[in-house]
Amino acid sequence: MSSIRSNNPHNDIEEVLIDDAAIQARVRDLGAEIASAYGGEEPLVLVSVLKGSLIFVADLMRAIPINVVIDLMEVSSYGGGNTESSGTVRILKDLSGTIEGRDVVIVEDIIDTGLTLNYLMGYLSGKSPRSIRIVTLLNKPARRLVDLKVDWIGFEIPDKFVVGYGLDFRETYRNLRYVGVLKRELYASALGES
Repeated sequence: MSSIRSNNPHNDIEEVLIDDAAIQARVRDLGAEIASAYGGEEPLVLVSVLKGSLIFVADLMRAIPINVVIDLMEVSSYGGGNTESSGTVRILKDLSGTIEGRDVVIVEDIIDTGLTLNYLMGYLSGKSPRSIRIVTLLNKPARRLVDLKVDWIGFEIPDKFVVGYGLDFRETYRNLRYVGVLKRELYASALGES
C-alpha cells in the first residue's frame, strides 16, 4: 500500500463517519439549542478556535437565531506534523475584542484529550466573562485526559483519526463536506509506525 496522498482527497478516506446531511441537520439543532440558552441584550460571543473550527463556526453562527458576534483564537498544542497533543499550549492569535461581562461560547471542532480546551477555559476565565460554555462538533471521550464540562456536543465518535469539515492532517482535507476516517497508511509515519 502506498503512503502517498492522492490529489483527490476523497480517495484517501477509508470510511465516511458522518455525512454532510447529518452534519447540517445537527448544526441546525445546535444553533437552536444554543439560542434557547441565552436571552441577554448583549450579543452572544462565539470564540472560534482556529483553524479546525472555522467551517463549523461559519455554519453554526448562521443557525443561531439571536445576535452573535465572532472572535477568533489560534492555539497550538501540536508540534510540526504531530498527530498527538504535546500538552503544552501556545496562543498564536489572541482575541481581538473584550469578553468582560459577556456570555461566551467556545466553538471547537473536536475534543479529544481536552488539554488544550482546559487551558483555554482557564485563560478566558481570566478575562472576566459573565459565562463560558463549550460547543464541539465532535467529542472523542476515549482519549480524554482531563475532566471537562462540554455543554453541547454534535457527535460522539470512536477513537479514529478523522478529517474533513475543517479537521485536517498536515493542513489538508479541511475542505471535505463530511467527516471521514483517514486511511491509516497516510498518517502511520506521523505516529512513529513503519
